Amino acid sequence: MKIFGISDLHLSFGSDKPMDIFGDHWKDHAGQIEDAWRAEIGEEDWVLMGGDLSWALKMAEVLPDLDFVDSLPGQKLMIKGNHAHWWGSRKKVEDLLPDSIRILQYDSFVLPDGTGIVGTRGWNPPGRNEGGRGYSAQDQKIYDREVQRLKLSIQDLGKKEHRRTWAMIHYPPVYSFGLVTDYAPLLEEAGVEVCLYGHLHGRDHASGFVGERNGILYVLASVDYTDFRPVLLGEGLEG
Repeated sequence: MKIFGISDLHLSFGSDKPMDIFGDHWKDHAGQIEDAWRAEIGEEDWVLMGGDLSWALKMAEVLPDLDFVDSLPGQKLMIKGNHAHWWGSRKKVEDLLPDSIRILQYDSFVLPDGTGIVGTRGWNPPGRNEGGRGYSAQDQKIYDREVQRLKLSIQDLGKKEHRRTWAMIHYPPVYSFGLVTDYAPLLEEAGVEVCLYGHLHGRDHASGFVGERNGILYVLASVDYTDFRPVLLGEGLEG
């Protein structure tokens, strides 16, 4: 068993949102993802998906995107991203999911080898603006709420038997220019060894911290950063 990571697939089989408007490298990006996925991932492997699976706005629109991911090898564990407008209540989402896809939402998940996964969507931290807009009181409210949700996820894993702790968050917990969010110390206290994140695209790739910091390996897995390939995060634990 191997554990892979991938994020920000931005599929649109059920809606009209071509990604090649963001550059020629996005042309047929779903095909690129599928080819690499099938070449590297086996049925016994697990894939951590860091959010923004689909551009769908409604649940009916996301079904072809879920079916596409379900058709690919391996078992998948997915979190919500900032563009997951189709994502409703947990029950509604789980009722849609094919057998090979599970979600992480305010809780934790333990892979068959004992790797415990915690995480949440996250949000832009105070002072980190996107699109030229200011940081609003609503942004602060969402950010604080996501911090609490990460705490809940970590607490939930503490109730389960597990052999190591990994995490996935859609937004970067740490930035390359020195900004450290409130998520990072929580991950450190929880003993997280690997943290997958996404969200960043194009020139913004450079703002995400990649590498080891305070015992955590941070991995940026946005597909346009990884050349539309899943990232091998590690081998499953034996015994």
